[in-house]
Amino acid sequence: QVQLVESGGGLVQAGGSLRRSCAASGRTLSRYVMAWFRRAPGKEREFVAGITPSEGNTFYGDDVEGRFTISRDGAKTTVYLQMDSLKPEDTAVYYCAAGNIATMILDYDYWGQGTQVTVSS
Repeated sequence: QVQLVESGGGLVQAGGSLRRSCAASGRTLSRYVMAWFRRAPGKEREFVAGITPSEGNTFYGDDVEGRFTISRDGAKTTVYLQMDSLKPEDTAVYYCAAGNIATMILDYDYWGQGTQVTVSS
């Protein structure tokens, strides 16, 4: 069982930046594909960004490509989501996820608790 603990997030003005962190409680994330999803009010949960375990290849949703960056630390214990040039439509609850397949669908085995990110105009 993997427990994902998220931190970061909060309130920011449009055009600003935030960084989210996700760490596994008591174990490394080195074997997992890591991803971020989000769910805006009244919408389905959607893919934001992902990173593969071995090569560190990254992949992004169309809405955030060029503005958000997913990365991880050298020890592969923490995954980050750097969010720049934030827009009000980025307002959502953001979730960290871990799984075995690099995919943009909700096919991940473990999920963080989710944290609200609010972008004011």
